[in-house]
Amino acid sequence: MEELGTQIWHTVQSEFADLPSAVELTRIITRLTVAMLLGGLLGYEREAHGKSAGLRTHMLVALGAAMFVLVPTEAGMSLDDASRVIQGAITGIGFLGAGAILKLTGDGRVHGLTTAAGIWLTASVGIAAGLGREGTAVVATVFALFILAALKRLNISQPEDDARQNGDRTAPLGASRPSRTDIEANHPDDEGVSRS
Repeated sequence: MEELGTQIWHTVQSEFADLPSAVELTRIITRLTVAMLLGGLLGYEREAHGKSAGLRTHMLVALGAAMFVLVPTEAGMSLDDASRVIQGAITGIGFLGAGAILKLTGDGRVHGLTTAAGIWLTASVGIAAGLGREGTAVVATVFALFILAALKRLNISQPEDDARQNGDRTAPLGASRPSRTDIEANHPDDEGVSRS
């Protein structure tokens, strides 16, 4: 029975052999922690503005992206193999971002593009941290926070937003544009007489 216990213990030890030293463990924990914290900063900004993907989502995306690059590099895969893993992760994050974009309101306007772009960027921050490029991840996060916070204050509106504010109704996304005859029929000419 004692020999069975020893075999089990050796099996458990060999399963955790990917953490051979305290230095290696510290390096992995640092990369994952940086990814989570930076993802959390980006997610907090989104959550503070009431967006659907917030703190937890962004933290999980960054952590997952870091894991997708940490595991192959720790397993000794070549850079080419790790590159394919990164490509797959980016594609998967695209589907997650699409879920944030496909939220339409009654007026047919698309919402969630910035949140989707933030999710995509958060994955890249996690990838950078996972590859040991924590400084690059921090710089990208600072730039992203600047874009999300400071540039929002500029409140640059789109031409269709201006038209809506002036009382004009634009066609919802995907609707066909009215023809010239439709417009002329519904608007009076210079003398105030309708053409229809």
